Amino acid sequence: MVQRMASVEQQGPTATTTNGGAPADIAVENPATGEVIAHVPDLGPDAIAGMARRGRAAQPAWEALGFDGRGRVLRRAQRWLLDNADRVIETIVSETGKAWEDAQAAELAYGASAFGFWAKHAPKYLADERVRSASVFVAGKRLVLRYRPLGLVGVIGPWNYPLTNSFGDAIPALAAGNSVILKPSEITPLTSLLLADGLRECGLPDDVLQIATGRGPTGEALVDAVDMVMFTGSTTTGRKVMARAAQTLTPVALELGGKDPMIVLSDADLERAANAAVYYSMMNTGQTCISIERVYVEAPVYDAFVAKVTEKARALRHGPPAGPGSVDVGAMTNGPQVDIVERHVEDARAKGARVLVGGRREERPGHWFEPTVLADVDHRMAIMREETFGPTLPIMPVADADEAVRLANDSPYGLGAAVYTGDLDRGEAVARRLESGSVCVNDALLNYFALELPMGGAKASGLGYRHGPGGIRKFTQHQALLVSPLPFRRDLHMYPYRARSSRLLQRGIKLLYGRGRG
Repeated sequence: MVQRMASVEQQGPTATTTNGGAPADIAVENPATGEVIAHVPDLGPDAIAGMARRGRAAQPAWEALGFDGRGRVLRRAQRWLLDNADRVIETIVSETGKAWEDAQAAELAYGASAFGFWAKHAPKYLADERVRSASVFVAGKRLVLRYRPLGLVGVIGPWNYPLTNSFGDAIPALAAGNSVILKPSEITPLTSLLLADGLRECGLPDDVLQIATGRGPTGEALVDAVDMVMFTGSTTTGRKVMARAAQTLTPVALELGGKDPMIVLSDADLERAANAAVYYSMMNTGQTCISIERVYVEAPVYDAFVAKVTEKARALRHGPPAGPGSVDVGAMTNGPQVDIVERHVEDARAKGARVLVGGRREERPGHWFEPTVLADVDHRMAIMREETFGPTLPIMPVADADEAVRLANDSPYGLGAAVYTGDLDRGEAVARRLESGSVCVNDALLNYFALELPMGGAKASGLGYRHGPGGIRKFTQHQALLVSPLPFRRDLHMYPYRARSSRLLQRGIKLLYGRGRG
């Protein structure tokens, strides 16, 4: 269901539900049916330039509201989101094809949490900090670290989570006192437009948040126009964003690809591990940056684990979502992604993997691939080395935990990981050896919901963090203040240099730092 959107001139593009559209419009498709459900404008560089001017003009008044004033708007938005829950979920489902429960748990619940979290924690995370120094040169002076908004933040969002990983990044940027231009994916722009409408109803001033619908050139223009860029998407595109931002020395934060491993040790509760493997690989049709994308199982329990996973995956209900409880796994959101999944599965099959469940593209309107379980895979196969981003679960036997860790780390990615074991100390020890921004023991992915805990990637999986203090401080300029209350007209180290004062200073330096010698 698509609702009325604001006008282009005042706040951003208009989404229409007609089957027509101007030549420059973007047709938004329901990937579960193939039906065109709306059109939005494909805005170009000139439109971004105008948005940037309006956003910069609106930002000082938004900053001047202070944390309390901005927090009131965000808390009203939290209530609006819950009051309009069905409308928001229906919009997400209509443009992503995901199951109703995937939109509820991983999008609506996250958004409701995020509005309240950043309203509450922004004042604490961004409060002035008094700093103490061991330097003799600043003795008696007041040192302060201050966090001030950058001004205009650009957010470029992905298509897989139009609320959580697209609109969700705008929330802390707004809480910090910035104005924001959000460019959602051209595949899933409707959720951002709807939520922007909701924020205006909640009292967000005009032009503090603007939605820039468009394709690649719109995103390129946005990188050029803003004071900071938050990008979520593929590693390939992330490199391009970073290279373009380097031309203007614009700071960036990147959440990029993942190839998240799951390690199942022989003492694990296999029922829990199998349930988690199926759920966290198939949730959102596998289109989650921290989905379980590969599983390493110690040999003594490999066959039993594979049998449990196979039984559970065969029971999944797969089809077009039709409300709560209707399906377990929905459509894939992006048509070209189906081609990647098909290529990975066929490559694995040709190299000796056993396809135990699914394994085929479905020929029906929309974008579909069957929930798929593969056994006896290895690292010769693309499905164990490249990001698949689809409903697949490849499982590989390993001799022991050391081999599992070695293979898990044999990847350019390092976003998330999971370890399953009956020995928590052993599980944590294994987790600490994994080259990953986050690791769960006897769980997976749930760390993302702990907004107090930083979420970021190692290696080619990103730069910077979401969540925690760093998740909002990245949207600020760190300003150091030194305030000198002393009435002296000349300090000891100032001109003119004199032998006596220089010797006194030398003795002071030795007294202060000399105890560090071995």
